[in-house]
Amino acid sequence: MATLASVREGLVEWVARRAATRWIMGKIGSRALSLLPDRALVPLKRDGVDPVEELMRMGESSAVHRVPVPFGIRVWLVTGETEAKKVLSDTGAFSNDYTRLGAAVGRLEQSPGGLGFADAPDHTRLRRMLTPEFTMRRLSRLVPRIDEIVTQRLDAMEAAPGPVDLVKEFALPIPSLTICELLGVPYADRDRFQQLAAARFDLFGGAGQALGAISESLEYMREIVERERRSPGDGLIGTLIRQHGDAVDDAELAGLADGVLTGGFDTTASMLALGAYVLLRDDEARASMRDDDAAVGPLVEELLRHLSVVQVAFPRFARHPLTVGDQRIEEGDAVVVSLSAANRESTPHFDHARKSSAHLAFGYGAHRCVGAELGRMELRAAYPALLRRFPNLRLAEDRQAFRAASIVHGVDRLLVHTR
Repeated sequence: MATLASVREGLVEWVARRAATRWIMGKIGSRALSLLPDRALVPLKRDGVDPVEELMRMGESSAVHRVPVPFGIRVWLVTGETEAKKVLSDTGAFSNDYTRLGAAVGRLEQSPGGLGFADAPDHTRLRRMLTPEFTMRRLSRLVPRIDEIVTQRLDAMEAAPGPVDLVKEFALPIPSLTICELLGVPYADRDRFQQLAAARFDLFGGAGQALGAISESLEYMREIVERERRSPGDGLIGTLIRQHGDAVDDAELAGLADGVLTGGFDTTASMLALGAYVLLRDDEARASMRDDDAAVGPLVEELLRHLSVVQVAFPRFARHPLTVGDQRIEEGDAVVVSLSAANRESTPHFDHARKSSAHLAFGYGAHRCVGAELGRMELRAAYPALLRRFPNLRLAEDRQAFRAASIVHGVDRLLVHTR
């Protein structure tokens, strides 16, 4: 564990510097952030764990708003829940095709692959291959390993002197090591895997550096795919090769694996840290999570809804003119859905006793996160174990280092007392 601990020291700084507007900056450059008007950054900002007031006020006046951006593209922001579901689910009216994004910003880099930037029929074909591996029945094989990872991290926290950084010691390593197990990453490669997982989000280092990390990550995934082709293991990649063989090529497999990495690492890490923060500030919710097994599932759903760590969905591009809410969208316009605003429309505040489990934290429709159940499994295992091991767990600082503006909201450090 000493090696993993030393790697995580470096990961914290990288993840802490995660930038805003990933999909724009990754194509145009990090200096473009300074060109964006404040209004364009509103959906990427938070006041602690809450969406900023300006975003919620926008939702009161209209569910769809034109976002001013200086890059020669028309961008719309959707904040209403009903309108969000329409955009996210209507694949006939909206495209996720990565090439449309490249055309919109005038620059086309290597596609990141995976499901998020694909349309049917490729998206349908790949998702049908992937979905059976993410059912609860199939994922149940990971439960003992997830429990083991959580216990190891709790042991490390207990042994650490003074205040413990919950992000570094708990929130980051749990999803990283879980994804290693899921994909079948060899133990000898896991340090490199964790470095790549964080480096690809370091957009303040410049667009070239971020894109370089994406390229390196995809290259590494291709190396794993080539190894698995020769001798398929029991992980996700090996299983897909055994079951689908020549129906999926190496580039597609690498893209799918990379999508699992990007979709399941930073998001789950942010949920683990922010969810713990919310629970430590709500005595009733904390007690329910710790003492009532039946309450764990609903509480996790409420935390997912309330926090909406993925603040905006992948951009969609209108295939033809249409109306969303009270706005006319033209062909080629980019439409961005604010998941955080849509999830807060009917219930603005955290309600640990909320009965409904409906939310958009994992998206909606054909592109809903395929790894949703894996994320839920990790959260359901980690929160109660944390609170039961440390009944006196409490925050060590009054102010927290929340990310200022980001696609995935999070906290860069969360110091806690365990005794």
